[in-house]
Amino acid sequence: MTPTDGDISPHRIRVVKGRDHGHVLREALSIRRKGGVPLVGDERWSEARWNSLVKRASEARVPSQAAWAALTSGTTGEPRIVVRTQHSWDISYPGLNRLAKIGSEDLMLIPVHPVSSMATYAASHAEFTGFRFHVPRTRRIVPDDIAQTTVMHGTPWHLRDVVDLLDAGHPTALKSAIVGGDRLPAPLRVRAEDHGLHVVSYFGAAELSLVAADAGDGLRAFPGVDLEIRDGILWVRTSQRALAVLGTGSGLRADGPWATVGDRARLNDGLLELHGRDDDAILTAGATVIPAEVEDVLNSMPGVSASLVLGIPNGRAGHLVAAAIETNRIESPPPLTSIQDMARRHLTPAQLPRLWKTCEYLPRTGVGKIRRLSPEEFQALR
Repeated sequence: MTPTDGDISPHRIRVVKGRDHGHVLREALSIRRKGGVPLVGDERWSEARWNSLVKRASEARVPSQAAWAALTSGTTGEPRIVVRTQHSWDISYPGLNRLAKIGSEDLMLIPVHPVSSMATYAASHAEFTGFRFHVPRTRRIVPDDIAQTTVMHGTPWHLRDVVDLLDAGHPTALKSAIVGGDRLPAPLRVRAEDHGLHVVSYFGAAELSLVAADAGDGLRAFPGVDLEIRDGILWVRTSQRALAVLGTGSGLRADGPWATVGDRARLNDGLLELHGRDDDAILTAGATVIPAEVEDVLNSMPGVSASLVLGIPNGRAGHLVAAAIETNRIESPPPLTSIQDMARRHLTPAQLPRLWKTCEYLPRTGVGKIRRLSPEEFQALR
């Protein structure tokens, strides 16, 4: 669905989708230049879900300052529409350019699906700074995608594709990688840096945009952003904050200029440590287990390319800790019993998963982030 010039009017959300993701992003930029508010949908959705989105977008009351709209549901739930000003993104680009060493002569690889605000943010970044961008034609990054591009903006999943190609000896012009959407495993950063890539990872949210960045010396507040911890929860003061979240179930809470989406965190001498969303906590036999902390341990183990930890309801314990292990990137994955033995040595009794699954691929969101599964979806994993 591509709107015609006559369809575009200021302060109206215009939904676009398509298999050609490069065309979709350029169409979104065209809508923005003409004063419309672009919102990218996912061509893989069912017709019913797609029609529901178009109806919600067309009926939405959009603030007059709105310039961009994006879908977010975190990792679960019905997508909500986040609307923001152009300025809320523009103010972040100079700082990101300095951190990632980006200039107008660069060519950016944008491999993430355009339904993600990461993709529209990156396309708007190109418009602001004056560089060109390239979008892969397939789901996986191939050698041609990295031959001429000089910077990539994607997820850890995409960076792993790039590093695998570099390990295989494919030539590239890449000099920098901007990585968001999920935690960047330390071994993957090392592999990328061994190939001469300058890696900038960041933590953010669709409602708050870029919150903190790590250019190799730890996760610190992004330029112009203030951080505060209240009762173990991260609060942010930033001019990148979205105008509004349209729809129910948003985790965004505001207190004057400060806002939070419920991330558990600590600040130590300016370094930010993240421990997952407040509503992800698992209560098991009287103990509180944070999935992100268990996942960090599992992801560091040989033979684990990614993991997902969740709670499964249980009559006696409240919930049982469950873990799904992804092994598709491992040539000779160890048996599950070996991973379980390592887990017993590094996790507390409360953290130790009682239920285990192994699979080739863990389900991911449009941005490439591992999707939080329901207990039924966990049981159905193969």
